[in-house]
Amino acid sequence: MLAELHQVKKHYKDFSLDCSIEIMEDRVTGLIGANGAGKSTTFKAILGLIHPDGGDVLVFGKKPEDLQMKEKEDIGAVLSDSGFSEYLTVKQMENIMESLYGKFSRADFEKQCVRFKIPFDKKVKDFSNGMKAKLRVLLALSHQARLLILDEPTAGLDVTAREDILDLLREYMETPGRAVLISSHISADLEQFCDDIYMIGQGKILLHEETDAILEEYGVLKVSQEDYKALDKSGLLRVRKESFGYSCLTDQRRFYLENYPSLVIEKGSVDEVISMMVRGERL
Repeated sequence: MLAELHQVKKHYKDFSLDCSIEIMEDRVTGLIGANGAGKSTTFKAILGLIHPDGGDVLVFGKKPEDLQMKEKEDIGAVLSDSGFSEYLTVKQMENIMESLYGKFSRADFEKQCVRFKIPFDKKVKDFSNGMKAKLRVLLALSHQARLLILDEPTAGLDVTAREDILDLLREYMETPGRAVLISSHISADLEQFCDDIYMIGQGKILLHEETDAILEEYGVLKVSQEDYKALDKSGLLRVRKESFGYSCLTDQRRFYLENYPSLVIEKGSVDEVISMMVRGERL
């Protein structure tokens, strides 16, 4: 295990975090939730940028503040509210990276910049959003980190730019012993890239599940009020009142397909699960 949060608590005036997460080697873990749900606070706790009020944060088996410099170099990060000055050029950033990271490879980094058409002598403020996003990820990858922490790395990008970034991350994960923790508002990115997904809402983990299980075992039943009364509700996770009756989230889609063949049962998706977990009611 490369990192874990165990009952980590952080209290602010109008928000409290209380969550547990495990980031395993050779896995891509997604963290999803609405704005203000606690994703960025979770990332900052792992990176040691905030000090928890309770619980334990461990990275490579140590508290973040106890990591040695060489261990910190094994972490790459893309955060939504941090980064290099946009008045620097890529050439200037290379000099900074070389001074900070012993495993930074200028040759490899420049090769990737050429591949993704990142100019070396242009100030970053003049880059397109897509170029800026690719550069942030390339910098995080440039020093052979074992753990990547990526907060919305594809936000605001078109399909082609998002796919370029996901390709970079897939190549990164080809080396054994690495791990990625990534957040995104784009469920399609998570469905095709993540091994498992944590859903966070109001600072608490609402759900942790294998991505394949969400896509194969979860489903949403669309039932009338009459059908709902006769329904076996033991396999339902959330229920939401609708104009036609009820929407019901289950993690036992096969059971309901076999026992209620006349009902409309939609296959699970990350978006549907998010919507039902946040807006639906527990039984």
